[in-house]
Amino acid sequence: MKKKIIASILIIIFLTGGLWFLQRLLMPKYQGKIVEGAMIEEYYKETEGHDVLFIGDCEVYENFSTMTLWEEYGITSYIRGSSQQLIWQSYYLLEETLKYEKPKVVVFNVLSLKYNKPQKEAYNRMTLDGMKWSMSKVNDIKASMTEEEDFIDYVFPILRYHSRWQELTSDDFKFLFEKEPVTVNGYYLRTDIMPQGEFPDPMPLDDYSFGENAMMYLDKMTALCKDEGIELILIKAPIEYPYWYPEWDEQVSSYAEENGLTYINMIPLSEEIGLDMSHDTYDAGLHLNVYGAEKLASYFGQYIVDNYGLEDHRNDPKYTKIYEEKIKLYNKMIEEMNNITEEE
Repeated sequence: MKKKIIASILIIIFLTGGLWFLQRLLMPKYQGKIVEGAMIEEYYKETEGHDVLFIGDCEVYENFSTMTLWEEYGITSYIRGSSQQLIWQSYYLLEETLKYEKPKVVVFNVLSLKYNKPQKEAYNRMTLDGMKWSMSKVNDIKASMTEEEDFIDYVFPILRYHSRWQELTSDDFKFLFEKEPVTVNGYYLRTDIMPQGEFPDPMPLDDYSFGENAMMYLDKMTALCKDEGIELILIKAPIEYPYWYPEWDEQVSSYAEENGLTYINMIPLSEEIGLDMSHDTYDAGLHLNVYGAEKLASYFGQYIVDNYGLEDHRNDPKYTKIYEEKIKLYNKMIEEMNNITEEE
C-alpha cells in the first residue's frame, strides 16, 4: 500500500514538473528583437527601494534614463513600463509595487488615457505574464482581457502557447531559467539615430472626452497615492506623435488642478530640455534614443529635486555599490548597441 502511495506521489510530482518545464519552455522569452515582454518581471530582482517610480508605456521606458537621474542627482528610480501599457495596467502595477516599496514620487505618462477599453492580447501578455501572482495581477487580468481571451489561459499559459513548439529556437533553451537584462532599472536604451521626419496631420475626432473607464482608473491612482502620502506627477513626454490633442491636454490640466496634482506637458518644452530631434531619436521621432533620454532625465531630475526635495544618495554606501554595478551594465549596453549599429 505504501509503495502505491509513494508511486502515485512520484507520478504526480513528475507530471507537474514536466508540465511546468514544458510551459516555461514554450512561453516567449523576449530576448531578441522584441524585448518589451521581459521588462515587467525584471523589477522583482531589485534589492532596494526607489524614490521615484515611473509607470506607463513606451513614453516612459524609452525616454527617461534612470542612470542619468542617479549620476547627476543621486535619485534612485525605476520604470515599471511595458508596451502599450493601459491605465488600468498602470494602476494595478502601482498597487502591486507599493507592496514592495513606497516611493516618494510616482510619475504617470498620460497618453494611455486615450484608451477606454482593452486593446490587444499580445500587448496584454507583455504586461501581465511578467507580473507575480497576487490579487493585483488577478484584477489586472480581468480588467485587461479582450472578449476573445480566457482567464484560465493566464493561470496556465501553456494553454495559450502550446502550439509554439514549432517556433522554438536556441534562445528558448538558453534563457529557459535565466534571462539577460533588457533594461537598466526599467529604461530601455537605443543608441542609433534616425532624425524626426514629418508626421501626418491629426485626424479630427468625434469626441475628445476621455472615457469613463480610463478616468475611473486615474481617480483610483490619484486616491491610492494620496492615501499612501505619495506625490503623483502627471506628464506628457515630449513626443509629438501619436498626436496629443489640445482638448486632451485641457482635460488633464483641469483634472490636475482639481485634484491638487502637478501636470507637465513636455512637448512645448522640447527646446528648453535641449532636445535636438535630428539627433536625439532613433525612429524618426516616435521615441528618444539614449542621447535624448539623458537630456530629458537631466531636465526632469532637476525639476523634481527642486520641487520635491529628494535626497541625494550618491554618498550612501547602501546605494553606491548597487548603482556602480548598474552603471557598468548601462555602459556595457551602450557599447554593445553602438557595435551593432556600426555593423549595420
